[in-house]
Amino acid sequence: MTDQRRLSARISAIAESATLKVDAKAKALQAEGRPVISYAAGEPDFPTPAHIVEAALEAVSDPRNHRYTPAAGLPDLRAAVAEKTRRDSGLEVGANQVVVTNGGKQAVYQAFQVLLDDGDEVLVPTPYWTTYPEAIKLAGGRQIDVFAGSEQGYLVTVEQLEAARTERTRALLFVSPSNPTGAVYPPEQVKAIGEWALEHGIWVVTDEIYQNLTYAEDPEAAPPRAVSIVEAVPGLAEQAILVNGVAKTYAMTGWRLGWMVGPADVMKGAANLQSHLTSNVSNISQRAAIAALTGPQEPVEEMRRAFDRRRRTIVGELSKIDGMSVPVPEGAFYVYPDVSGLLGREWAGVTPTTSLELADLMLERAEVAAVPGEAFGPSGFLRFSYALGDAPLLEGVQRLQELFS
Repeated sequence: MTDQRRLSARISAIAESATLKVDAKAKALQAEGRPVISYAAGEPDFPTPAHIVEAALEAVSDPRNHRYTPAAGLPDLRAAVAEKTRRDSGLEVGANQVVVTNGGKQAVYQAFQVLLDDGDEVLVPTPYWTTYPEAIKLAGGRQIDVFAGSEQGYLVTVEQLEAARTERTRALLFVSPSNPTGAVYPPEQVKAIGEWALEHGIWVVTDEIYQNLTYAEDPEAAPPRAVSIVEAVPGLAEQAILVNGVAKTYAMTGWRLGWMVGPADVMKGAANLQSHLTSNVSNISQRAAIAALTGPQEPVEEMRRAFDRRRRTIVGELSKIDGMSVPVPEGAFYVYPDVSGLLGREWAGVTPTTSLELADLMLERAEVAAVPGEAFGPSGFLRFSYALGDAPLLEGVQRLQELFS
């Protein structure tokens, strides 16, 4: 045997998830007894609401759930997703336009698999979530970054997208509210981008997993809606795939339940792929998801209000650090400060020149974990998740205030 390759080039090129890597390192240090406070994982600290857990317990005892079910999802769940899509995304779809997946990540992966051929280009507003580049790469696509910094609220413009468009542009990735920045596109900008994509025949993959986590300036006011791009531009529905799931809104990250919604023929292709890739999602998780989507929504509002409270705390406290510029996030549960003002300065005997080095310094000297901007695009930024308890959230920022004083 002359070929000594251990892995294919395709798999060797995949980078480990930076967010999970930082979180794993923080948890390993915690296991050693170090009092590390981690802002790394995008995971609500709340338990899954009780009525959802109860639905799963009932499902375990039902023999119907002990067998294979349709690869694209249980009919009842696909119908519930269709109704949620109508209610929250303003798009009327049939259950046959829904494919239930093992979490949102699988939906992202399958979306690009069904759309891209080798060399097709995808416009990716930057900063971006770490999984998008790898999913595009695995589908043979080429990622084209379109960067929007803190000075423009991390929101790309039509002019920027048009400047990046080529004859190979196949799709636009659109994410609002955003991971990692928490930015939410205003309705008029959503419409402008949607009309531009429609005019040029560009597919849109829109990740809406944080659409129910938005915040108003007044904590007592009703939160503004994150307007879906297919609601802003209804004609775009035939060239759009919506990605969503229960993980963030319902504190169900471990249940691994997501979905994709799109034109029937495209969803048929995705279902065919899934029939060979994973087959059906766990029936227990599917039954739990039905309860989540159709049951009481009061627990969702309670969690959203807690996130809003933490958002205000972390923005206010990080803003006290000289050298951090902290745009106020309007959605999700992340804050993404520009930390370029902290670089090139000596802190605790160390002079970091990149946000990666700054994150290492914070972990070693303050025992605070955050994800560096290099995981999401350019250096010079840090992502803090505020989906952790109020007390550790405040303590961690106070440690940073002391370190950078």
